[in-house]
Amino acid sequence: MFSIFRAGLLSVVLLRSVAISLPAAEPGKDAPLGPGLNITYGQRIELAVANAGLRRRTEAWRTAHPNERALTDIEFVIAAISRAGRFSEYGHKKAADNLLRAAKVASDRLTTLEAEGAPWAMSPGKHVVAYRSAIDGTAQPYAVTLPADFTDKGSQRWPLYVVLHGRSDGLTEANFLAQHEGKPVPEGQTWIQVDVFGRGNNAYRWAGEVDVLEAIQDAVRRYRIDENRVVLWGFSMGGAGAWHLGLHHPAKWCSVGAGAGFVDFYAYQKVTTPLAPFQDQTLSIYDATNYVTNLGNVPFITYGGENDPQLAASTTMRDLAAVENVPLQVLVGPQMGHAFDPESLKTFMAFHQTHAQKGRRTETDRRTMRFATYTVKYNECDWLRIEEQVIPYQESVVSSSMNADGTLLIDTENVEALSISRTIADQVSIDGSSDFPLAEAAEARLPVVYFVRNGDTWQILNYDDSLEFDEPEEPRKRRNLQGPIDDAFTQRFVAVRGTGQPWSAAHEAYATWSLVRFEREFDQWMRGRVTIVHDTDVTEEMIAESHLVLFGDPGSNSVLAKVLDGLPLDWEADSLTFSGTSYNPEMHAVPLIFPNPLQPRKYVVLNSGHTFHEAQFKASNAQLYPRLGDAAVIRFRPDSKAGHGYTEEILSGVNFNTNWALED
Repeated sequence: MFSIFRAGLLSVVLLRSVAISLPAAEPGKDAPLGPGLNITYGQRIELAVANAGLRRRTEAWRTAHPNERALTDIEFVIAAISRAGRFSEYGHKKAADNLLRAAKVASDRLTTLEAEGAPWAMSPGKHVVAYRSAIDGTAQPYAVTLPADFTDKGSQRWPLYVVLHGRSDGLTEANFLAQHEGKPVPEGQTWIQVDVFGRGNNAYRWAGEVDVLEAIQDAVRRYRIDENRVVLWGFSMGGAGAWHLGLHHPAKWCSVGAGAGFVDFYAYQKVTTPLAPFQDQTLSIYDATNYVTNLGNVPFITYGGENDPQLAASTTMRDLAAVENVPLQVLVGPQMGHAFDPESLKTFMAFHQTHAQKGRRTETDRRTMRFATYTVKYNECDWLRIEEQVIPYQESVVSSSMNADGTLLIDTENVEALSISRTIADQVSIDGSSDFPLAEAAEARLPVVYFVRNGDTWQILNYDDSLEFDEPEEPRKRRNLQGPIDDAFTQRFVAVRGTGQPWSAAHEAYATWSLVRFEREFDQWMRGRVTIVHDTDVTEEMIAESHLVLFGDPGSNSVLAKVLDGLPLDWEADSLTFSGTSYNPEMHAVPLIFPNPLQPRKYVVLNSGHTFHEAQFKASNAQLYPRLGDAAVIRFRPDSKAGHGYTEEILSGVNFNTNWALED
């Protein structure tokens, strides 16, 4: 053994000596970086130097100025150049030119900041700006188009059109900037327009959905926007996004338009075998077909080309709308494929202009309505919030009308708790109950009034009980605390790795690999950053403000050990027991999501990032559905074929009930 080892060392020494004596010729600066990469060695060096300079100047400006908000319009470029290097994002034919131009735009903006010049995104035309995301603190870009007569003086408030782009496999922040920055205002535009980046290609799901809402929020901060006149529309992947965003949040928009796109999983993906129940249930989160009832709450227009397979989205929703007796305007482009014809586009845009002039419906205009959801994640329509469901991932419906004496009549299906605006009526009757007065409820000290089901009757909460509603003694599925695992990554989260001695080296290796995969995939595919800290560095502030994503086992991760007694599993050094079955932790893991026992208004997640991965991101946006529900059992094995990583087999999965408990 000793002689073989020495021989191996000698071979390495000889190889190194040859390498030293015969150095490989360095490629010239004009040589391509590699096959299919549209950047040269020289350009990559130029970008690295430029980015280092941007970082130095940015940090210097940050140090001298307490208000760093303007830096987001520069930071997204720094991140884009770095990410392009990490993932060789140079496939676009103008990849290098676009990155170099982005670096110059950022440098010019820094020069303006350093000279205390005028803001760069306040003149008519197209500008690419950015906001700082509450999810991960990253700067996320969007394009804003200011109309020809725009001025930041006076009191005029502008309509806002929010546009969702289609899928583009070459989409990066730099290419997005090149597409929009400095372009002229389209003729006839009388509104402010936001073209969202959406964190890339994800059909505006998960953090991509949050991106739309955060971009709108930032635009409202920067410009005088009339929030009663917000239009949402998109085409292709953007059409898919418009379908679910429009129907998830129907009271937010004055009108919605979906061109092409998709509205469900099974038909669009041509899947005929049902998924496992815990996966099938969560399809109701993003399948727009489940929210067709909400077409009655927002003016909606849809378009499809006559020869486009994605016309099926429009016709499917048309047929469902007819059953529900809710309005939907359908346009079909004669002999058109996957594109608008000019006449249909004209009609499509005229629809939005008409409704932008009217503005969205007021609270009192919605006293008669019917609102539906399958998850308390999307629980609000103007004056109404569905706070709890009886059974998660089944349809919950609230129907309302006014009777002659001014009483608001509400009928519910699959609703355990709800809240309504105090000002919507003088009194309310729920499911045939006696009238509840609203004006003086909860001592008239809160803007909303809470009601909870008590068997077959409803109970109105007093002031003290209303304050305690958000702090239940036992876990309850409420908005942003309803699962599944993937939901944790739509708000601020922190990944926590252990520093202690693991109970199982095999389990620890798998957990570490899972964390590395999550960090890489969230970076590349969600254009974000996973904040990773050691268990010994977790602060009270982190616990209070962030979901904790814990990797390791109770031996290696002290935070996991601290919360273990409050989680629905038993974990010993040699066994992992979930839902009554014990597993060997040497080859099994139980990724799950649950209210954090240390801070019940936040999640704790065990050994999982997003439950869909690179293959799904590459395949289709419709594949970005939860794979593990609220909890699952995975058998993992080292991947012998690849020589690295692991293969994973889902043995079982579950979605907890509304009490965060396993059903008997």
